[in-house]
Parts: sequence; C-alpha cells; structure tokens
Amino acid sequence: RQADEPRLRKTGSAAMRRWRAGWGYPTTLLCIYGLFSTVKPLEPFIIPYLTGPDKNLTTEQVNNQIFPVWTYSYLSVLVPVFLLTDWLRYKPVVVFQCVSLFTTTAMLLWMQGVAAMQAMQFFYGVVTACEVAYFSYIYSVIDLEKYRKATSYCRSVQLLGYTVGAVLGQLLVSFHLMSYSNILVFTLVLTAIALATSCLLPMPQSSMFFHRRHTGKTKVTEDTRRHICGAVDATDQTSTSKIPQEEIGGRNEKGEECGGPDDNAEEGRDGRMPVLCWLWRDFLQCYSSRQLLYWSVWWALATCGYNQTVNYVQVLWEHVQPSQNFSIYNGGVEAVSSLFGAAAAYGVGFTTVNWEHWGELALGGFSGLGASALFLMTFIQNIWACYIGYVIFKCLYMMLITIAMFQIAADLSMERYALVFGANNFGALALQTIITSIVVDKGGFGLAIIPQFTIYASYFSFIAIIFSLRGVFTMWRLQRSNTDSTPPDKKTSSPDPDICLEHSF
Repeated sequence: RQADEPRLRKTGSAAMRRWRAGWGYPTTLLCIYGLFSTVKPLEPFIIPYLTGPDKNLTTEQVNNQIFPVWTYSYLSVLVPVFLLTDWLRYKPVVVFQCVSLFTTTAMLLWMQGVAAMQAMQFFYGVVTACEVAYFSYIYSVIDLEKYRKATSYCRSVQLLGYTVGAVLGQLLVSFHLMSYSNILVFTLVLTAIALATSCLLPMPQSSMFFHRRHTGKTKVTEDTRRHICGAVDATDQTSTSKIPQEEIGGRNEKGEECGGPDDNAEEGRDGRMPVLCWLWRDFLQCYSSRQLLYWSVWWALATCGYNQTVNYVQVLWEHVQPSQNFSIYNGGVEAVSSLFGAAAAYGVGFTTVNWEHWGELALGGFSGLGASALFLMTFIQNIWACYIGYVIFKCLYMMLITIAMFQIAADLSMERYALVFGANNFGALALQTIITSIVVDKGGFGLAIIPQFTIYASYFSFIAIIFSLRGVFTMWRLQRSNTDSTPPDKKTSSPDPDICLEHSF
C-alpha cells in the first residue's frame, strides 16, 4: 500500500491537471460565482427597507429620485463596458462587477440619505452593465461544441441563485429570523465568496473582437451550418432571420461554397482594419435582414417595458397594500414568477411551431395578454390580483424573449450574435431612459405609480396591436403566395403532398 500511494497521488494529480485544463474547471468556477453573486435575499423587500425606519425615505423619493439613477447609469456605461470587456478579456470585468456589487450592498447597508442612495443606484447600474462579461467569458475559454451545455449551466445557476435568494429572504422575513440590516450583512458575506471565486478564474488568451484566435474562419454552430446548407429536415421548421447566404457562409442554392464576409473581413479582424469599422459593417449587414429586424424591434420594445415594470412593481405593491403584513409575501412571489418563467422558457424548446410564420402573431397576441395583466395589476386594487398579474406578465415575457433569442441566434455566428444582442439591449435601454426621464423622473412629469403603470400597460397594448397587424399581414401574404404558386390544373384536383409539405405552417 505504501508503494502504491505515490502512484495514486501522481494519478490523482494528473487527473486534476486534466480537469483544470478542460472546460469543466472554468465552467464550475463561473457557476459558483453566478450562484453566490445572485443570491440577494433583501431584493424582494427593498421598498419596505428604504421606506422603513432603517432609511426613512418616502415612496416618492424612492420612485422619482432614486430608482431613475439606475437607468441613466446603465445607459452611460453600457457601451464602454461592452468594449472594455472584450479588450480586457472578460476576467477583469467579472472581478470588477463583483467589487461593484460589494460596494452597492455596503452603501445600501451603511449610508443614509437620497444622495447616498442615488450613488448606490449608480454602482448598481455598473453591476448590471458588466453582466455581459459573465456570459461572454465562458465562450473564450471552452471549445465550440461545449457552448450550449456551458451556457445552459451558467443560465440555470443564475436562475437558481435568484430563486434561492427570494425564498431565503421570504423565510428570514416571515419568521423574523433576521433584520433587514443583518440580511445585508449576510449578502456581503455571499458577495465576498463570489469575489474570491472570480479571482480564481483562468485568464482567457483570446476574445471575440480585439484578441481573436486566428483560425482562418469564424466558427458557427453546427445547427447554423446545417441550416445554411439546406439540410434541415421537414420537422425542423424553426428557421429564422433571412440573412443572405453569401453574408454568412456555407453553400448557396446552386451548391457553391460561399465564404461570407467573415472570410473577407479576416484581414480587418487581424488588426489591419479598425475593429470598430468592421463591427459597424457587420451591424449593418445583420440588420439588413427584415426578419431579424422585426424580432429585434420587439426585443428592444418589450425589454424596455419589462425592465420598467420589474423596477417599479414593488412601489405598486406598496401603494396597493401599504401594510407590512402583505409585503412579507414579495419574496415568494418573485420565486414563483422566476420558476414559472423558467418553465415557460424551457417549454419553448419542445415546440414544433414554425415561428417564422406564426412568430409575429404570437408576439402580438402574448404581448396583449401581458398588457391585460398590467391593467389588472393597475386598476384592481387588490394585492393578490397584483401578485397574479405579475406572475403572468413575467412568464409571458420570459417565453417570448426566449423565442426571440432563438430566432435571432439561429443564423448568426457567435460574434454577430453578441453584436446584435448588445445592440438590442442598448436600444431597449435608450428607450427606457427616455420613458424614465419623462414619466418617472422628478425633472419630468414625476408621475405617481398608478399613472405610471397605466402608461406601461398602454405601451404593451401598442406593441400588441402593431405586431398583431403585422402578423395578420404576414399570414395573408403567405396564403396568397401559396395560392398563386399552385398550378391551375392542380387547383381542382387533390393537393400534392410535396406542395403541402413545402407550404405547411
């Protein structure tokens, strides 16, 4: 046994080195970081904390002076953070995000007054803007075939963190196990663990834009290549944005190889063309696809309205039921809405709907249901109606944004998806800043919470009308195209199975 011990230690050491060199080590560390950085037990009770004896702020100060700072901060740092994340190769920005989160929690715990809470919201805007580093980091340190699995792990663990935080906060508040201040101290300990984990992350040697691997061609997913080459079978009816094949690569309809702009742009990506120049060119090429443009417009519009609703929903709950007896259920509602939203998003992956045909109608119809849920929350002065409406609204958004992400990503390389993702979020944030400055901010109209949510519900009604009309027009055009494409001698005979398959919805 003593003779075998050195051999066993050597074998274990070799296995550990292989694990650290593989994709499991950085993914595990990033998941640990994602878990501990998202467990925030006080978040569902932030309004009772700020308006209670700990901070002694009024609801109007929180609603019209403090919360709007987050939107302005997020917008002002989003583009610089997006570029710095890639230039610094992700890890420094992940560490900086955790430092900013620690600073935010410490300011929330120990500082007093409107100005201090506005500064706290600024740092929280920086935390939110740095979120791009969390999801981009993993793509720079693992192989292409592991992207889907690693992304699934990272997103799932974030959802787990939010849910655990909400449930834990609910238990701590309901059973009076901790005061709000002690909950914040506990959150600081969790954030410190996340910070230590982020420092252990391996430093990537490449990035998507500024520090590319020179492999000759931009990598695309297997599904993207398979779709472009036309090998999708009859059941795979979820094709998406119609970016010309010459722009993406693969084979065209004649069977000829088309390398796409990625081949021609490789010189620019090697540094002989400024990175921003080819980023702008790729941006124009991506949004030249009408289908991608429609989905992106919905993404920006809906994300803007969703963020506004989530940011101020606790103010609405406090208005509907100012008693502290009902605010103790906020954590449970957040946990339930997160779980149901995740289930709805997960279920989308098992649908066989041709979203290219039915997508716009779905966007319009479900956006209309979301608007109805917001009207329910606004005009029925009942806290349980508010809770139910919020769960419905959040589930619908999670389902639709998942469909939109899939539709947009299916025909894009990883670099282009990151570009479109950032552009859509920036558009949503710019629109959110305009709405906040006019509707919420004290420098604008500074509306009370009921008029605010009336505007948000009307806003989603507008989205529903626009995309429903567009969906009806799309279906009418497809039906007319199917009729026109049927040969005259076939119109009175039994339908050809091949034509039915080709034009099936």
